[in-house]
Amino acid sequence: MGKPTGFLELNRIEEAALPVQERLKNYREFVQPLSDADASKQGARCMDCGIPFCSSGCPVNNIIPDWNDLVYRNRWRDALEVLHSTNNFPEFTGRICPAPCEEACTLRINAQPVGIKSIEHAIADKGWEQGWIVPNPAPGKTGKTVAVVGSGPAGLACAQQLARAGHRVVVFEKADRIGGLLRYGIPDFKLEKWTIDRRLEQMRAEGVEFRVNHYVGLAPKPGIAGAVRVDPQDLTGEFDAVVLSGGAEQPRDLPIPGRELDGVHFAMDFLPLQNRRVAGDKGVPEFWARDKHVVVIGGGDTGSDCVGTSNRHGARTVTQLELLPMPPDLDRNPVWPYWPSRLRSSSSHEEGCERDWSVITKRFVGESGKLKGLVAARLEWEKDPASGQMKMKEVPQSEFELPADLVLLAMGFTGPIQSVIDAFGVEKDARGNAKATTDGPGPYVTSVPKVFAAGDMRRGQSLVVWAIREGRQCARAVDEFLMGCSELPR
Repeated sequence: MGKPTGFLELNRIEEAALPVQERLKNYREFVQPLSDADASKQGARCMDCGIPFCSSGCPVNNIIPDWNDLVYRNRWRDALEVLHSTNNFPEFTGRICPAPCEEACTLRINAQPVGIKSIEHAIADKGWEQGWIVPNPAPGKTGKTVAVVGSGPAGLACAQQLARAGHRVVVFEKADRIGGLLRYGIPDFKLEKWTIDRRLEQMRAEGVEFRVNHYVGLAPKPGIAGAVRVDPQDLTGEFDAVVLSGGAEQPRDLPIPGRELDGVHFAMDFLPLQNRRVAGDKGVPEFWARDKHVVVIGGGDTGSDCVGTSNRHGARTVTQLELLPMPPDLDRNPVWPYWPSRLRSSSSHEEGCERDWSVITKRFVGESGKLKGLVAARLEWEKDPASGQMKMKEVPQSEFELPADLVLLAMGFTGPIQSVIDAFGVEKDARGNAKATTDGPGPYVTSVPKVFAAGDMRRGQSLVVWAIREGRQCARAVDEFLMGCSELPR
């Protein structure tokens, strides 16, 4: 373990960040990784619990106590090897994962947890800086071929694992660049895209082929100019297995009066445009928050990303509305080792944002077809005696109006694009996801022979770390299907 008395003697050390006024001037990452000495101190705080709940709290089951101890002892390369044994892309999760492992840390019962995410970030970055992360091609080829549809974290993890097992893997992506929502959903100030590009170079060297501007479906998706349509039957005929790993891209709408006004948009109509500008694309539509009263509806990560991007655009005001009550600001985890409901403030909130809770938006108002504001009302939440569930009730005479030139709907996603699932004829679950189990014979396999599903396509909207886990496990299932057995990790 780390230092036996480390958790008693050493405090948690947070990663440093550039001052707000400095980081608002650009779209670069502003969180500074821990120094070697500070990372070692954080590793020393790990207690090497008899049952490491941090590992069970982590969706990819990272072997956290082991690499904490190795970092404490300055054995960084060994720590990287342990980290990579469960996670293909720790440089992504070390930046953008909400760290459920830290809520499961035993210290979280009554103290600040080990800075697990910051240690992961430091290990991954040092691995790249030192040149330790290199291609790991398979020693031989199996002659089997796999098509992976979607290049987000689930598809990339699945593709890399299958290539390392010796299969020929081709990744199909409808956009013009690889990365899925990593590329066009997460702002650069949280994840700069060169971090994706260097990992793609590794995967190409391992034999993965990427085909961009290839839309798999029965008809081209609106808005994908110049995309080549790929017939699903051609994929199932050409490849020995097909993996559906697209993201949950169907946004939840808000069908209230005034929804048609110019100025009401989905978050994902807004965020990818800035990613394209940062990437140097020409002809990006002039859609800005500059000098506008911006209202973000939805209190999750996507809403937070809208806040940070709007502030960098130079919005006049930014307000974020949430339907649910304001959660408590807890010092400890009352449901340890599970994920608690607690007030979470992101770096974007620190940069400037008014947050309001228990608010329902009733209608948008405008003039001459343009948005000018919205009317909202206060809510009370009460437990239903019959069902035990919390029910919302509008507070009488609580309506109020907010000025708004731009409203961004960031209320989550209802599931993957249905046309892709329908094109393959895959059976869907009650939520519209591709139906595929994770246990029993044929895990991750759909109702269509040799067609598998993983990530958001199978489980719905979730975290990047869950997508990586699903991609890895699906790769093992595909390998077993093709070869009869698999040496890929579970």
